[in-house]
Amino acid sequence: MSRVLLVEDDGALAEALSLALGGLGHEVAVAGSGEQALRLLFDGPGDVDVVLLDVMLPGVDGFEVCRRVRAHSRVPVILLTARGDPIDVVVGLEGGADDYVVKPAEPRVIDARMKAVLRRAAPAPASDDRVLRVGQLEIDSAGMVVRRDGAELSLTATELRLLLEFAGHPGQVLSRQVLLKRVWDYGYVGDSRLVDAAVARLRAKIEVDAGNPTLLRTVRGLGYRLVVA
Repeated sequence: MSRVLLVEDDGALAEALSLALGGLGHEVAVAGSGEQALRLLFDGPGDVDVVLLDVMLPGVDGFEVCRRVRAHSRVPVILLTARGDPIDVVVGLEGGADDYVVKPAEPRVIDARMKAVLRRAAPAPASDDRVLRVGQLEIDSAGMVVRRDGAELSLTATELRLLLEFAGHPGQVLSRQVLLKRVWDYGYVGDSRLVDAAVARLRAKIEVDAGNPTLLRTVRGLGYRLVVA
């Protein structure tokens, strides 16, 4: 059973979704505003496994909630948005969200997305190469820790899985669709913006100069590759 914080100001929708997700085996707590969500996350017991976050909230909106959560926590965040504007999606992803779902969405679709982010948050399978070194980076796959010049970096589970995927295929060009399948568990044509936003966040953390990346390079029209030498 996963513990879910549902942040939704529409009471009827929150109740319906809470009941549906409860029927699928989740334990759901509901916050009706961004302020209440932040209090529950930071002043409450802190035992939330995943946050389902509506974008359009009164007061502190979902984008700001996501940014504040990400500044202090690695808990997976899935945005619930009724907006079709790509800019809104990108803003949310760049703010640190792991995924998004456009409302209205079937509870089983949301359930599948939550299971996917929770799998990414689980420890990586043990391997003979427990610690990988790429340039100034030290990647401990078993401990789910990444260090640069000895200092630990604060990576989300999605960012870490993405880095591990690149580290497992050094020098190879990985397309966005391949990354969606391997990192996000999407077996269909997914949204490449998930990949681009995650790569941008990852670069900001692992590169000395994210605007001039030397480790994680873009291969125009094809995807990305990790430069190891």
